[in-house]
Amino acid sequence: MRTFRISLCNEVLGKLPFVRQCALAAALGYDGLELAPFTLDPEPASLGLAKRRALLRTAEREGIAITGLHWLLTVPKGLSITTDDAALRARTVAHIEAMIELCADLGGEVLVHGSPDQRRLADASGPQAARNNATVVLARAAEAAQRAGVVYCLEPLSPALTDFVTNIDEAAAIVRAVGSPHLATMIDTSAAWAGETEEPDALIRRHLPTGLLRHVHVNDTNRRAPGQGEHGFLPVMRALVDGGYRGVVGVEPFDYHPDGATAAAMALGYLNGLLEQTERTP
Repeated sequence: MRTFRISLCNEVLGKLPFVRQCALAAALGYDGLELAPFTLDPEPASLGLAKRRALLRTAEREGIAITGLHWLLTVPKGLSITTDDAALRARTVAHIEAMIELCADLGGEVLVHGSPDQRRLADASGPQAARNNATVVLARAAEAAQRAGVVYCLEPLSPALTDFVTNIDEAAAIVRAVGSPHLATMIDTSAAWAGETEEPDALIRRHLPTGLLRHVHVNDTNRRAPGQGEHGFLPVMRALVDGGYRGVVGVEPFDYHPDGATAAAMALGYLNGLLEQTERTP
């Protein structure tokens, strides 16, 4: 029996007004929407409380939850968690804290910190300086997440996208160094297949019992939705079910084939079919 929710990353339906995103995701059978803040406003930190409440009411009215946020540092431009520039780090921390508040105001529970261009080793004097700078920023994020009652997840990305935190072991080491239950890591299946030495299902089985793995994104290495690429997701679904995973699985394709709505529908149908298989074949 599935213990987790399946959410759709809302930029998949980004051409639609927010109310239509909510209505379509609910009609397809998704449990929630995971929002990219830049789809809400060019300056998402400036969204007032009235607008936030209106967005939450819209989602509730359409019967869909807002499960969290991702793509956190896309706007404003120029942010960095690894930089040696103290003023820029302070600006980055302020934006992260604002995104955490936004997530909580919208009823979300988890934030995904990907943002490859905003965590480059070249922004610091060396790899250790970059790690130290990022750890300080993420500790501040953990403090803000604790105040807001949410979880902030550091996302490992493939070496093709970034040179900092390219595997889950590296992310887990930083999470342990901070030592807060409100800072965690996650698995993005496309990034895992592209950069890890283990399969995503093996990573889930190894890291889920530690309590550090608190979120999952599913997508294929061809950047399309689950079921539209070369990889099968049955082992991933089985590992989550076997491990009693109780978080959210976010469907996050980047190539919407043949279009966003159809890709979203096909992905959920495919994943639900796999989950039925896990129940029939222990």
